[in-house]
Amino acid sequence: MDYSLLIIVLSLLFSAFFSGMEIAFVSANRIHIEIEKKQEGFFAKVLTWLTEKPSKFIATMLIGNNIALVIYGILMGDLLMEWFQTVLPSESNFVNALLTDFSLLSKTVISTFIILITAEFLPKVLFQIYSNTLLKVFAFPAYFFYVLFSWISWFVIKVSDFVLRVFFKTEGDEVQLAFTKLELGDYITEQMETVEEEDEVDSEIQIFQNALEFSAVKAREVMVPRTEITAVELEETPKNLTKLFTETGYSKILVYKENIDEIIGYVHSYELFKKPKTIKSILLPVEFVPETMLIQDILNVLTKKRKSMAVVLDEYGGTSGIMTVEDIIEELFGEIEDEHDSTDLHEEQLSENVYKFSARLEVDYINENYKLELPESEEYETLGGLIMNGTGEIPEQDAEVKIDKFEFKILEVSNTKIDLVSVHVLPED
Repeated sequence: MDYSLLIIVLSLLFSAFFSGMEIAFVSANRIHIEIEKKQEGFFAKVLTWLTEKPSKFIATMLIGNNIALVIYGILMGDLLMEWFQTVLPSESNFVNALLTDFSLLSKTVISTFIILITAEFLPKVLFQIYSNTLLKVFAFPAYFFYVLFSWISWFVIKVSDFVLRVFFKTEGDEVQLAFTKLELGDYITEQMETVEEEDEVDSEIQIFQNALEFSAVKAREVMVPRTEITAVELEETPKNLTKLFTETGYSKILVYKENIDEIIGYVHSYELFKKPKTIKSILLPVEFVPETMLIQDILNVLTKKRKSMAVVLDEYGGTSGIMTVEDIIEELFGEIEDEHDSTDLHEEQLSENVYKFSARLEVDYINENYKLELPESEEYETLGGLIMNGTGEIPEQDAEVKIDKFEFKILEVSNTKIDLVSVHVLPED
């Protein structure tokens, strides 16, 4: 019985190992595996041999797991039968009938419960969470069984390939190694998480991550909002327009008819050298895009039409904001500042858990630079949007708003928007 118990425990451990390695191989980041394979040393060679034929590796793990389960089932059944006979009085006719009629059901239920917990559920969860690490740790024992069961797995694969080819008209072990954008993103995220908070992330890594996210960014996430648009009415005089160019330092200013929802074009500063009599004579056409349009598509449109600015429209056709090619490029390379860029967005850490921010700062920017974990959503982009999304209105001056583990105090506010906010990170209960 002692030997039987030891073999049962070993069978459970082997089953946990085989099922865990199977899920680790499937869940591991393939970019991480390929990078490890490019390293020098015997470990890199072992990992290369293991991953050369994915289906053979999976077949080996399945064969090993099934052998362990068969051994476990036989010995566990005998052990449970002995235990039933020891615990229950055998002279009882009722007990004898129970042992005879329900022994199979009892052994199945108990054995299955034990194997599911110890050799299936727990190891698979553990190996899935730490797949990259555990695949490296157990690479050598996995390769031992890979070689040991190679002839069995070879036979199984040949049979399965034959069935697939004859009955399903498809090839079997034809696995092409291709990296998905999600795997690239996961790998970059893993690398960035290893960087200490006080260290700066390498600019190339940051650009690469921005490039992966670029295809999902919409116009409303990048645009300059309506409230910050500088524009003039069509009937304005060129003299006042020249003055506005001088005050703002902009190279382009939008022109509207009657109100800002009816933008009809823009004027470039160099057009003023022509000494125009009216703004209409130097008006240039502007491109219109919906705020849900992807910025990569907008960049293509602007490039083909040789435009540098687009007006972003909301769902009702009103002006939601504007964006330039520079705004789109900044999504890839970060902020590109020149001598005319405004730097009046306030950001300051007052104490360990208290901050003062401009409400125009984007939530993801604050989370990235201050590690605050503010709630993010597609419903808003800025800190002001987060607060108004939580309250359903524009809070009054000095109002205090609690959202999740944060308390926001409105320091400055106007009739149309929040300007300055104090953020207090509340201690967790």
